[in-house]
Parts: sequence; C-alpha cells; structure tokens
Amino acid sequence: MTDTVTTIQGVPALVCAPEGEKLKSEQDALDLIGETWGTRAQLILIPVERLTEDFFELKTRLAGEIIQKFANYRFRVAILGDISPYVAQSRSFRDFVYEANKGHQLWFVTDLQELEDRLKKNDLAH
Repeated sequence: MTDTVTTIQGVPALVCAPEGEKLKSEQDALDLIGETWGTRAQLILIPVERLTEDFFELKTRLAGEIIQKFANYRFRVAILGDISPYVAQSRSFRDFVYEANKGHQLWFVTDLQELEDRLKKNDLAH
C-alpha cells in the first residue's frame, strides 16, 4: 500500500501507509512534507507504525522537532492508532497528548471515525 490522498469531512488529507518509511528525523518529516506539497493536502495522517520509539519519549525531542516542521509548512497532523502503551508509561507524554488534542495543529486519534468526528465537531473543513 502507498500513501494516498483523500478528502475527510471536506479536508484534503494525505493518508500515510502504515508500512512506509518511519519518521526518525527532521529530514524524514521534510521528505514527507515534500511528498505532500503537490497534493493540496492540508492534513497528514501518520499511523503510529510510521513512528519510532524515540517519538514517544519526549526527552529525545524528536516529537517536537517533527511536529514543528509540519507546523512551519502549515500542515495539520493526525497521529492515527493506539498510543495507550506510551501514554501509560509517561506522564509527560500523556500531558503532551492531552494538550495537543485541545488544539488544531496536532491530534492523536485511535481511528478514522474519531478523526472524522473531530473534524466535524471543529468545523475545520471550512
């Protein structure tokens, strides 16, 4: 499976394939941004499988560096999948997820239905 572009609740989105290259550096984020650039996507869905363990350990700063790249280029990001093991292991990561989910730039969602509900609720399609 390859990355695909679709529309979710009126928002053009790039859905990354779970088996694609892992985002393990800022350069990997920039490469994904480059791939997304010509698609008109405003939202990038990144499956948990595409992230390394370092992303979920905030002390590595990888999550912040990667998310900042997407923010700099005005892409919203949804991390898709089960992050409960990481949330259970780290209070700081749990707090990070809580704060991110209150905003509009980065969301952690368990599945596409939760993302659709959140987009509908926040009316971000317009």
